[in-house]
Amino acid sequence: MAAIDIGTLTCRLLIGEVEGHGPITPVYSGRKILRLGEGVDRTKKLRPEAMTRVIKAIKEWKHVIDQYDVQASTVVATSAVREAGNRKEFLRRVKQEAGVEVEVIDGEEEAKRTLLGLRSGFSSTLGDILGLDIGGGSTEFIVSRDGEPPKTISIDIGVMRLSEGVLKSDPPTSSQIQEAEQLIHSLAQQALATLGETSGLTFVGTAGTITSLAAIAQGLDVYDPQWIHNYILKLEIVRKIEQTVFPQRKCERVDIPGLELGREEVIAAGTLILRCIMETLKQDQCLVSEYGLREGVLVNLRHEPNKAGTTK
Repeated sequence: MAAIDIGTLTCRLLIGEVEGHGPITPVYSGRKILRLGEGVDRTKKLRPEAMTRVIKAIKEWKHVIDQYDVQASTVVATSAVREAGNRKEFLRRVKQEAGVEVEVIDGEEEAKRTLLGLRSGFSSTLGDILGLDIGGGSTEFIVSRDGEPPKTISIDIGVMRLSEGVLKSDPPTSSQIQEAEQLIHSLAQQALATLGETSGLTFVGTAGTITSLAAIAQGLDVYDPQWIHNYILKLEIVRKIEQTVFPQRKCERVDIPGLELGREEVIAAGTLILRCIMETLKQDQCLVSEYGLREGVLVNLRHEPNKAGTTK
């Protein structure tokens, strides 16, 4: 099976072998920072050049998918596309130019599929979890307890949205940082009020900001998922990284070991979001997961193959 996740900042591909209800065995994975959501928070429209970048990537990935015996495939889009006033134009272009039907999922569905992905990456002994997915345009919270339906909430804060809307200077000013902190704490408090009691839950984080911070914390010259998955990212380390990245200009951050090229423009915003959320949730450490929405989309496809789109 194959799944493509069209995110606000990053697009991802996963091809995996699926046998019954067992774990998914990754066969091929790819990711590209394409910034589809560039300017969307301000204009409420996807830029033509951004749409073209994503369509080009999808077409390239279709050639990859065609090399495997894929039985079912799907393509989903998240925050940037669901908020864009011209999303119908984008969906039409993708269908016409790449031959792909795109499913636009809302924040709640995004959180549910992220939970499927998180669970697929850990053994059943993980227990009850509080999941966090920091994206480009939104952030999802998931509470999952054994025997209970999950609680999910999506808030309109993400690394691109915060970078473009508040942290505009390079580097950000102290007043911009203070404004961003207040915004994140406020939205996180609202999320916490909806989620209810979170004590006793294992705090698990996924997606590019958190995995990048895990790589930076370990000073990895080459990103290696084996060093990222199951890593314990402590709040004190997040604070230290924040003190490093905020005084730097974007062009200076490219030299930070472990930071993926293209993420230098948003890592400050991502670090601030994680730090403020951990403080609000009173979490002093985060279990890092390499598994997230992309894997969850594939798990969901296994459950509902008849709802799959096509990349053929």
